[in-house]
Amino acid sequence: MTPQAAQDRTAPVGVNPWLIALAVMLATFMEVLDTSIAAVALPYIAGSLSATNDEATWVLTSYLVANAIILPASTWFSLRYGRKRFLIACIVIFTVSSFVCGAATSLGMILIARAVQGAGGGALQPLSQSILLESFPPEKRGSAMAVFALGVVVEPVLGPTVCGWLTDAYSWRWAFYINIPVGIFAVYMISRHVQDPAYVREAKPGKLDGIGLGLLAVWLGCLQIILDKGQEDDWFSAIWIRWAFAVLVICFVLFLVRQFLHKQPLVDLRVFRHRNFTLGCLLIALFGAAIYGLVTLLPLFYQELMGYTALAAGWAVSPRGVGAIIAMPMIGYLTAKIDNRYLIAFGFALFAIASLWFGQVNLGIGQWTFLWAIIISGFGSGCVFVPLSTTTMAFLKNEEIGNASGLYNLLRNIGGSIGISIVNTIVSRHEQLHRNEMARSLNPGRVSVQATIRSMQNYLISQGASPIDALHRAYALVGLDLNGQARLWSYVDDFRYMALMCFGCIPIVLALKKSVGRKGALRAGH
Repeated sequence: MTPQAAQDRTAPVGVNPWLIALAVMLATFMEVLDTSIAAVALPYIAGSLSATNDEATWVLTSYLVANAIILPASTWFSLRYGRKRFLIACIVIFTVSSFVCGAATSLGMILIARAVQGAGGGALQPLSQSILLESFPPEKRGSAMAVFALGVVVEPVLGPTVCGWLTDAYSWRWAFYINIPVGIFAVYMISRHVQDPAYVREAKPGKLDGIGLGLLAVWLGCLQIILDKGQEDDWFSAIWIRWAFAVLVICFVLFLVRQFLHKQPLVDLRVFRHRNFTLGCLLIALFGAAIYGLVTLLPLFYQELMGYTALAAGWAVSPRGVGAIIAMPMIGYLTAKIDNRYLIAFGFALFAIASLWFGQVNLGIGQWTFLWAIIISGFGSGCVFVPLSTTTMAFLKNEEIGNASGLYNLLRNIGGSIGISIVNTIVSRHEQLHRNEMARSLNPGRVSVQATIRSMQNYLISQGASPIDALHRAYALVGLDLNGQARLWSYVDDFRYMALMCFGCIPIVLALKKSVGRKGALRAGH
């Protein structure tokens, strides 16, 4: 190793780089875990804070948007204040806000805390990857990134099950409190084993584009408010939503103009001149919508319609991580051997097939009915994330990759937030649609309907109810069954739309330029 290479290493002399890998993996694992861990606990959060399930999903989307806002600015902050110092500050913010999330007494309080948590977590993954790569010599970076990626994809296994167990055994609040000891240990490990390389210590990043960051925060904030409140207030029928949309468009246009004209923009949008990067960002936004939509829908389905506990729902969806773990070593090998477009198209096709499989759901399924569908969806996501990241960045210069990575992750989070909003809107709107359609067949004058109600009435009378009370309760039970079936069909619609969107992504994948990844060039995604 040359003296300059040694100087640029993040690892202090005599420190085992695997200790640094452990330190940064703790931070990243904690952040990745929180992008989905709350999904299993949503019904409990809603009940505890007197909110609807639709409102409780804001706990997920507020995190994603705040996470997205900080991503483009993370490089500037790390150069301005030092990467180690900024990373520790982010972990502290993330850990403290996790405590506030767990202690929240109202929906507003947990949403603010989740937004702060998302802002603190936004820089954890890109900073951790940079530190990890620089801590190892080039010949060992492939192994280091493979371990790092494996740590990330274990999250879909541990997240739902750990959250489900904590929620059932203790409280949903412990799904957030669990971050506190992990965060403290991560701060200790990073303080002890990580140091900034020379180029970071000597960096002069200039002035932050505060106006650009402010415009980004405003238009993303407006987008989030519209997504969160749109269904509740009937979207553009509400005047305030039309005003919010106008502000969104104005700030978005001003943001674009600012980034193209400013000498030191927050993000360099000229990177979109590369076809692969533009199409890759579109694909990751669409796939982010699909994967976060699925992460939101499945636990809610098991708990709302099947009556599962949080732990049972967590176990039911956890095999998704098993599929991703199986895919990772295979994809890591194949990205260096074959055209990555084939892997990405295969991943989208698998995810679409799994979604069609979910579309066959009914209220008589068991906990493991969709075991293989969930494993296939996880395997498909593994086939998409790594090769898509590699292909998207394949034709960029080294100095463009940091900026491009921030934009890529920004669009993934925006896609995820939009996806969560859309799937919840479809569930609510289509439930009403299917209820109206099925109610037409429940005409009390029909012989089959009368026979069913009479049979239920007789049963209730045999259990001690009066004839009038038994009749009222029989009609109520029919109404509950109608609502359950309508809700079920709205979930079926969601799964089928998700499959259609993934199939529609395949032609876009084939429009990418051919790319064969370099061996070991894994990029973790979640």
